Amino acid sequence: MSKAQETVLEINLGALSHNFNYLKSKLNPNTKFLAVVKAFAYGSDAIRIAEHLEELGVDYFAVAYVKEGVLLRENGIKTPILVLHPQPVNFKSLIDHCLEPSLYNAKVLKEFIDVAEKQNQKNYPVHIKFNTGLNRLGFWESDVDYISSQLNATNSVKVKSVFSHLAASEDINEKSFTENQINTFQSISKHIEKSLGFKPWLHICNTSGVLNYPEAHFDMVRCGIGLYGFGNSGEEDKKLKPISSLKSIISQIHKIEKDETVGYNRGYKASGFEKTATIPIGHADGISRIYGNGNGFVIINNQKAPIVGNVCMDMLMVNVTNIECKEGDEVIVFDSNNKASDLAESAHTISYEILTAISNRVKRLYIK
Repeated sequence: MSKAQETVLEINLGALSHNFNYLKSKLNPNTKFLAVVKAFAYGSDAIRIAEHLEELGVDYFAVAYVKEGVLLRENGIKTPILVLHPQPVNFKSLIDHCLEPSLYNAKVLKEFIDVAEKQNQKNYPVHIKFNTGLNRLGFWESDVDYISSQLNATNSVKVKSVFSHLAASEDINEKSFTENQINTFQSISKHIEKSLGFKPWLHICNTSGVLNYPEAHFDMVRCGIGLYGFGNSGEEDKKLKPISSLKSIISQIHKIEKDETVGYNRGYKASGFEKTATIPIGHADGISRIYGNGNGFVIINNQKAPIVGNVCMDMLMVNVTNIECKEGDEVIVFDSNNKASDLAESAHTISYEILTAISNRVKRLYIK
């Protein structure tokens, strides 16, 4: 692996294969695997990730919005795609690109049926989302009879799956809450199966659900963060491989005297003679200002260099007073050894946030 000569996000497709195979090994052979590739595949590259997962035999993809699914279709992805949060204004485009909607309240259910009928669709696959405790999107169990009455009155759509979302499957302290969600979902599933007269697929497990609640794998599981190398626990993180490495270089080194300041708003004041390094990556690239003023760090020559002052739009500065380094040296923001989760924790946030924030202006390199 060559040293970085500019800011670059390396994407290791071999690590992606490892994570997919590890998570799939947890499943019954008949349980389908849905890969979540929303938000540019968690800040990497949705197209390349989806292409690779298709080669590995993934059963389904999920995106958040219709335009994400359209992008995949326009780049040759053939696998079924579930759109988790579609808006009615995009329903025609959704149908035109053979995407499958999550229908989560009476408004979207009715409007999608109307559009499907106008498009002369028959048995168009839809997925019914139920709220079992996350309280974000989804019908309630008390809505089952209404849903069934709407669906049984048309042949334009047909339920492919019924699903819900676990709120705290990674937290062992919330085990009873999660088990209650699973039990509620099973009750809903029996009710809607009886009302519809057939059995749709069932799915509720995310990555942590796959790892912690094997009894709830049902017909399909939905894996997002696990595919990208994070298992939401120290033990599982060791079994997964982060697929992304964010690297940059030192553009310039400054020697500053006591009480001199660094960056906008004089955000950092030197306590004595110090050296700082300026790095060409900033909040426009996905390194938020929350990482400034000592909250975050980078790795230079295997040593932590704390971020000083406020992160700029295109640059950040770090303290390298006690680090042997020179202009042009490689800088690791995160990689498989210095994980994004460690950097995120330094600013009291989570790996999801820093991964999905990486800007598209950062060059991508692919490693097999």
